[in-house]
Amino acid sequence: MVDDRPVLRIGHSPDPDDAFMWWPLSGAETGFDTGRFRYEPVTDDIESLNHRAETGELEITALSCVQAARVADRYAVTSCGASIGQGCGPKIVACESLTPDDLRKPGAVLAVPGTRTTAFAVASILLGPGSFAHVEVPFDRIIGEVTAGRCTAGLIIHEGQLTFARAGLHLVADLGMWWSSHCGLPLPLGVNAVRRDLVLHHGDTAPADVNEDLTRCLRFAMEHREQALAYAQQFARDLEPPLVEQFVDMYVNRWTVDLGTVGRAAVRTLLRESHRAGLGPDPEGLEFIE
Repeated sequence: MVDDRPVLRIGHSPDPDDAFMWWPLSGAETGFDTGRFRYEPVTDDIESLNHRAETGELEITALSCVQAARVADRYAVTSCGASIGQGCGPKIVACESLTPDDLRKPGAVLAVPGTRTTAFAVASILLGPGSFAHVEVPFDRIIGEVTAGRCTAGLIIHEGQLTFARAGLHLVADLGMWWSSHCGLPLPLGVNAVRRDLVLHHGDTAPADVNEDLTRCLRFAMEHREQALAYAQQFARDLEPPLVEQFVDMYVNRWTVDLGTVGRAAVRTLLRESHRAGLGPDPEGLEFIE
């Protein structure tokens, strides 16, 4: 029988926690019923997804949390699928013991995974917007740029948060821990968003239907943890299975299933702080899909 359900593309980054979340959408063999839509996963690094969201290319996409305010005219944020760290997050690392003050000195250069990322926004709030020199480097090359001496320090995301010490690097700042002490809330690194114009093509309930499908998907992944972890292992660059599980547990939590009051407050606080620092627009236009 021909499956003529509408196809919606869902962009996610190539890291274990996103792969774990959306494993049920990866093929019919998972046994997950996707409902009225078919979902086609599209894997791309988070900065590329941030760029693609500015043109509304994908119907559903992961975004750096700070990017959600910049594309609020095109996308609404789902209540599920967020990556929120409680006392953990991106890290600034270096070949020697440095302090954040050292990164403001002449000649210091920080390698960053993209200026649209939450990691860059929080690092900028910590160090002071415009107070440090930086260069954009693909996230999976940052550690190499630092160890080769081409950059003074690196802002690392994804699995680098667990593996930087293997390369002999030292922690300069844990942005997740700093953020929690700074504002008393967890750090929302990434969210998922649905394109607003789905209502024109699939009816007024389409965004809510997608939100419900993705929430069921997350619950299904959690209920089939071993299979989801095995799938996530494919996206784990140099991570052994115990570290993959550790990484997933860092960012797939109660706020991933439903942002809830705390998760929404964390998102809005980050966006307001970013706006005050001149790093993004006023977040008042942001909409959450219930």
